[in-house]
Amino acid sequence: MGKKVGLWIDHEKAVIVFVLDKGEEIKLINSEVKKHTHPSGVSHSSNPCGHESVNKNDRCEKEFSEHLRVYYEKVIACIRDAESLFIFGPGEAKGELKKRIEKDNIKGKVVAVETEDKLTDPQIVAKVKNYFK
Repeated sequence: MGKKVGLWIDHEKAVIVFVLDKGEEIKLINSEVKKHTHPSGVSHSSNPCGHESVNKNDRCEKEFSEHLRVYYEKVIACIRDAESLFIFGPGEAKGELKKRIEKDNIKGKVVAVETEDKLTDPQIVAKVKNYFK
């Protein structure tokens, strides 16, 4: 049997389920990405254009993008050998990861991408096992 992997992912964590002949193995990767929010009550400089707040937002956006890049690299390192990959999760992370996999020319095939709300780890394992049944 080829290496089948199911992956539930959002911007906070990834739960990777490896479907093996003798069961399954689970790996958890925490992103360490800080919440991506725009600061409320931003104090603007005396400059009428407010360049200070724009620069701060640009810096926050760059930091967020860099954290995501590192996070996705960690996830891809774990799934690099997968022959079939089922990706699911609640937000944008699943699509972003799929694009990274395609861009990096990973040999495995993404067989499906689905939207799925928050699940417990046992629910994630059950969904992956059922998908590859």
